[in-house]
Formats: sequence, structure tokens, C-alpha cells
Amino acid sequence: MKPFENIPRVNIAHTPTPLEHLPNLSAQLGCNLYVKRDDCTGLAVGGNKTRKLEYLIADAQQQGADTLVTIGGIQSNHARQTAAAAAKFGFACELVLQDVAGVPQVDYYHSGNVLLDQLCGATQHRLTIDDDEQVYAQQLMAKLISTGKKPYLIPIGGSNVIGAYGYMYCANELLAQLDTQNLQISQITLATGSAGTQAGLLAGLIEADRDITVLGISVNHPVQKLQPVVEGLLRDILTSRGINPNKAAGKVHINSDYYGEGYGIASDSMVKAVKQCAQHEGLLLDPVYSGKAMAGLMDLCAKGVIKPDSNQLFLHTGGSPGLFAYREVF
Repeated sequence: MKPFENIPRVNIAHTPTPLEHLPNLSAQLGCNLYVKRDDCTGLAVGGNKTRKLEYLIADAQQQGADTLVTIGGIQSNHARQTAAAAAKFGFACELVLQDVAGVPQVDYYHSGNVLLDQLCGATQHRLTIDDDEQVYAQQLMAKLISTGKKPYLIPIGGSNVIGAYGYMYCANELLAQLDTQNLQISQITLATGSAGTQAGLLAGLIEADRDITVLGISVNHPVQKLQPVVEGLLRDILTSRGINPNKAAGKVHINSDYYGEGYGIASDSMVKAVKQCAQHEGLLLDPVYSGKAMAGLMDLCAKGVIKPDSNQLFLHTGGSPGLFAYREVF
């Protein structure tokens, strides 16, 4: 097994990201709440995808690529960070962006991440709700190859084994911070969608032989659909590291009660959570991922599922540019 530090990686993220205590929210929720600030990774406003891109960009370089292609929703945080990474490392960038049902109409198609994609020089391909984004991406790859380009396809969310290594790296970073602060955490809560962040974090904890529960709050799918995706990717990561994939058994915990009417569709609980964090901690969440994950954490505290006085860690995956696209919601 190749030592983890020898896996090809470029340096993009501002790490280690801060690990902060949230005293005001802790008092309101009845637990000791800490936040891992992966909204502060630095690349074009930051976010969790920057860690994945450190490994994906290195792989693209090794394959001699000259163009990055990726897929997401119109307001994709992953697309924005991919566009910025492409600019930083001299790649062309093609973004396949699919419309989402039930989203705001005033700013969604012009502001937020869409504006930042354009500023970074990416080409946007906007698809309707009914288009098949995977088929379109494959056709785009073929077209680029036919014109002499060397495209590199990054999956939705950067969530494959290579991208997930970014969260194995994060797990090691986080464990070092917890050890330095002599802090024992009962549970890590995060937004989970394309699976790579949760699976990578779990793989890092398993490789380090540290047993901390990781709860993914789904932002897009019921648990029956999302859980096997996360567990499958976790098994693939462990296999790639020479670790028994059966160590994934029982490690994937997902709650799908808080994504509301669907991906990217605002919910009352999300709006409340975003406002509560902003008004009591000056902490900006996003409407699609971290806002819904925090809404879940808050409700689980209110119901007593999360034990009073326990030490809880919220992994902030970023996405604050999305707030501008959802101005009418707030």
C-alpha cells in the first residue's frame, strides 16, 4: 500500500481549516457544538470540493489533460471550485450545469456561483431538467477529443475514489486538531449528497483506527437510495488503500428527513437554521447543503436524539455564494 502522503496531490486548500467552538449555538441547542470550517479552504470563496480537487487536479496533470469537464446543478459549488482550480492550473473548463426544479427565479440563473463560474472563465453548458447530463457530458468529451483536446472528466461533486482522498486527508487533519485540543467528539454531522465527503472522512477514520460516528444529513435522496452509494464508495476507497472493505459495515449513518421537497428547494427549517447561525455566530451556511444539515442537527438536538452536553462537530462544507442566488427566499 502506497503511503498516503505519497499519493499525487497539488496544494490548493488553506489548511488546516479552523476548528472552532460555537458558544452561543451550544447554549441554545444544549450540546457542546464545534465546527470544522471547510468553508475556509480558500479557493474562490472555498468549500469542501477544494480538498477533492487537490487530488483530481494532480491526476489530470499526470494524464496530460488540458481541459476539465464536470457536471452539477446550475448553482453547483463543485462547478465553481472546479472552474477556479482550472484557472489556477492552466486548464480550460467546461461545466455541464443542469436546471433544478422548484428553485428561486429572480437571482438563481445569474448570481451566486453562476457569476463566479463566469468570472473564472469557464464555459457553461446549461441543460434543462429533462436532459440527461451524463449523456451530454460524454458527448462533450467526444467532441473535445475530436478537436484535439485532452479532456479529463470529473464526476458530480468530485466524488470518486481519487476525489475522496481529500477527505481522508481531512480526517487526519481533524484528528490532529482534536488530539491537540484534548477534545473527544461524540459525532460528526455533515451534509451528504454525492457521497465523497462522507465516504472519504469515514475511510480516513477507519485507516486511523478511530471510532467516531459520522452522520450524513441527506440533501437529495432518501436513505434507501443514498446509503448504498456512500457505502459502495467507502468500500472502494478502503480497497484502494489495501484495507479490508468489510470494515465499512455499520459505519455509514444517514438521515434523510431534512431535504424537504427536493435538492436545492428551500425549506422553512433550512431558512431558520441559516438565520440562527448568522445572527448568533456570524456563521454563513448555504441553502442547499450546510443549511439543511444544520437544520437536521438542530432538530435532532431538540428531540433529544443528540444527547445534551455531548460534544458535537459540524463539518461546514461551504457554499455561501449560493445565498445570493436565494435572496428572495431570505
